[in-house]
Amino acid sequence: MNKPNKNTLFQSVKSLIQAAQQQIIRNINTTMLLTYFEIGRMIVEDEQDGKERADYAIGTITQLSTELTNEFGKGYSPDNLERFRKFYLLYQNRISASVMRKFEGAEEKNISATPMRKSTIIQSMIGQSPFPFSLSWTHYIQLMKIPDENERSFYEIEATQNNWSVRELQRQFNSAIYERLALSRDKEGVKELAKKGQIIESPTDALKSHYVLEFLNLKEDNRYTENELETAIINKLEHFMLELGKGFLFEGRQRRFTFEGDSFFVDLVFYNRLLKCFVLFDLKLGKLTHQDIGQMQMYVNYYDRVVKTKDENSTIGIILCKQENKTVIEFTLPENNKTIFAKEYKEVLPSKAELRKQLA
Repeated sequence: MNKPNKNTLFQSVKSLIQAAQQQIIRNINTTMLLTYFEIGRMIVEDEQDGKERADYAIGTITQLSTELTNEFGKGYSPDNLERFRKFYLLYQNRISASVMRKFEGAEEKNISATPMRKSTIIQSMIGQSPFPFSLSWTHYIQLMKIPDENERSFYEIEATQNNWSVRELQRQFNSAIYERLALSRDKEGVKELAKKGQIIESPTDALKSHYVLEFLNLKEDNRYTENELETAIINKLEHFMLELGKGFLFEGRQRRFTFEGDSFFVDLVFYNRLLKCFVLFDLKLGKLTHQDIGQMQMYVNYYDRVVKTKDENSTIGIILCKQENKTVIEFTLPENNKTIFAKEYKEVLPSKAELRKQLA
């Protein structure tokens, strides 16, 4: 019998240990979240009797903080206890149905549904699947700062599905991705964002109203060339792909094709695995012209007729420009256009207030 390769053995043991560590981390996170949720519930029911606010709430939380800190040490400041309280108030409907089903089962067995019994029932939910809270406590601290319920739900779904770090969640919120996606959708599409996050089924689903490239550190009053813009994007490719959204894979830059001795170059080429198509980017510093649209149309036609396979969908062309020209777009592209789009890019984070005003 052949002896196992030492390196193979090491990798197998390493994978096992890492999987165990991740499981331990998930269990700890689960326990923490439900513990904080329960503390929040106890505070709300004790001092407010289920109402939204009580006059003596601050005093009660301060006293409780002192007692818990004396018993358990750091982590139970008045601010943290207020976060637990808010966590419960914002997410109580998340697990209320599960708790009520367990209450009904308890009543059938003549078990009193007392507050202590309710606490025991919620504690028993730890480890169940699907777990009602999918992110870390630090993520929820950021989410609780978002007052709009639909917007908060959207960011929670996207952070979960895309495995956003807390820093990336903050960046996406600051760049107003929710508003920028909502501006490119109808009323029903906005509702879907809050319920399901960003669903990619058509080219327009993958688009934002504009793109924010503040991570490139380009100053609005500084001059730079299209080549410098392209190089800056390549140097920050991971950030750029996060800004693009779901399903994008980088295929290459300056992709060349030649007609009758004349060479043409596509600035950036991506592939979207959800749409199953190539996505071409042409970078423009000035105001959009009809020549820019015609050039992109040629690029798209070439990829559709020469590069893509029969199983792939039509190529998408995006002209990323400093300034759109809606009239030129309207009269250059056909009314049923679904493949070529012009989108502005911004060097600085947008004003969320202005975007919300547009959305309203």
